[in-house]
Amino acid sequence: MTTDIRICFVGDSFVNGTGDEEALGWAGRLCAAANTRDIPVTYYNLGIRRNTSRDILQRFEIECPLRLPETCDSRVVLSCGVNDTVIENGARRIPYAESRANVRELLHRAKQYKTILVGPPPVGEDKQNERIMALSQAFAEEAAAQSVPYIDLFSSLVSDDSYKLEVMNNDGSHPGSSGYVKMAHIISSSPNWWFYAP
Repeated sequence: MTTDIRICFVGDSFVNGTGDEEALGWAGRLCAAANTRDIPVTYYNLGIRRNTSRDILQRFEIECPLRLPETCDSRVVLSCGVNDTVIENGARRIPYAESRANVRELLHRAKQYKTILVGPPPVGEDKQNERIMALSQAFAEEAAAQSVPYIDLFSSLVSDDSYKLEVMNNDGSHPGSSGYVKMAHIISSSPNWWFYAP
């Protein structure tokens, strides 16, 4: 009997694939690749633009149980952080300590599922990237503390000149399709990805 694998990708505009003219983002590309290898994946893109870790925490337990019944091979990919680091009215939208605490609680609530945490990617502003880098490192620590696999996007992309140029030529935060292809490649090339094939 074919396994019924269902994955909720929960997060922000980068999970949503905002800016991708092919409307797939990295989540869609990962699942399309799995399906071409006869891995039956039903995927739910639960990325919402401007969502912070606080927003995601508030909706996680509403959205995921509706899509992940106990009868399935239920999985969750969490990814957030960039919106937390945005400066509005002279302050971060979400303080650093709260971002850590929110992700810690999200990982705890996701324990009933097979879960992966994907780190936030860089944007086109150096100062914000410093804050994103710190948050990416913090999220890696939180994931390790709960034995949840972590996949770092920031380290590879922040030194990728073509990725940064694409972001700057777009809206300053999101890449186009080639950037999302790169994100999908980083994730699928990680041994932490469920369908990793070296």
